[in-house]
Amino acid sequence: MKFLAPIFALVALTSAKSLLFDPLSDEEIFYVNNLSGVNWKAGRNFYPHELARAKRMCGVNIAENMEYNRKHLTYKDVQVRADLPENFDPRTKWTNCPSLSEIRDQSNCGSCWAFGAAEAITDRICIKGGGQVHISAEDVNDCCIACGNGCNGGFPSAVYDWYEKTGIVTGGQYGTNQGCKPYSLPHCDHHTTGKYSPCTGDSKTPTCKSACRSGYNRTYTEDKRRGSSSYGLQGVEKIMQDLVDNGPVTAAFTVYSDFLSYKSGVYRHTTGEALGGHAIKIIGYGVENGDKYWLVANSWNEDWGDKGFFKILRGTNECGIEDEVSAGEPKL
Repeated sequence: MKFLAPIFALVALTSAKSLLFDPLSDEEIFYVNNLSGVNWKAGRNFYPHELARAKRMCGVNIAENMEYNRKHLTYKDVQVRADLPENFDPRTKWTNCPSLSEIRDQSNCGSCWAFGAAEAITDRICIKGGGQVHISAEDVNDCCIACGNGCNGGFPSAVYDWYEKTGIVTGGQYGTNQGCKPYSLPHCDHHTTGKYSPCTGDSKTPTCKSACRSGYNRTYTEDKRRGSSSYGLQGVEKIMQDLVDNGPVTAAFTVYSDFLSYKSGVYRHTTGEALGGHAIKIIGYGVENGDKYWLVANSWNEDWGDKGFFKILRGTNECGIEDEVSAGEPKL
């Protein structure tokens, strides 16, 4: 392969994170897998010409989100117990909550901020005994004006405040007819191979509708689910304890080009440029090959990464993921 000689020369002369290959290039993937020495594997999820579309799915302005958190979030004083486990996967603790294993698809829309919150809220309703309903990412994305700009990005922490003060209706994934307002934008193939139609164009934010789908047996107002509290979390062990006690949380982090090619293992930024901020749902944590990690559900459908999930280094604030953690409790 012609690109090997220049890569070896670059490695000899340059520190790892300052290496800047063309985003999503074969060289970038080869470097991660063969020369970097990290415990994660990259592969072909996106082609270089799809970079702009991938950037659009990163719908969080990290600086603005941090400023919002500083002004509006109350941070929970979590008491960390001595019995905090080394590994925690909520899917084995709360086996009656299938949403913990679910991967949603935000489609070609920068609505990750809505998904990261709606998914965690969904899980916690079930964990706390409220049954298995799906909180509507559509309702959040389209109607929470204080939370952001729909498909053009928003503030995941603000969703919890909206959940507490206003409430959010139910709604499953595209085409499911689950709940009041299922997601209206279709699953699409973000990746090089997959079972859906290719993502095309930039999705516009759907119009906010204060009404449930035709045939649903409740009104929009009747269907609202509300939170009893919203809060931020700071400190690795406090985040871990809250996960163990209460279930998934929402977080945001900086996406670098190498992350788009993640396939397995414990991700750490290895090479590549920053592309934007992304919101996700942290469900658990553990240790793999000596690397402590957060276990995370993404919203790019199950064909991306490790069946839609990924692991990212824990304890070092990798890509800022431990800076911007928020959560809330349901009112049942």
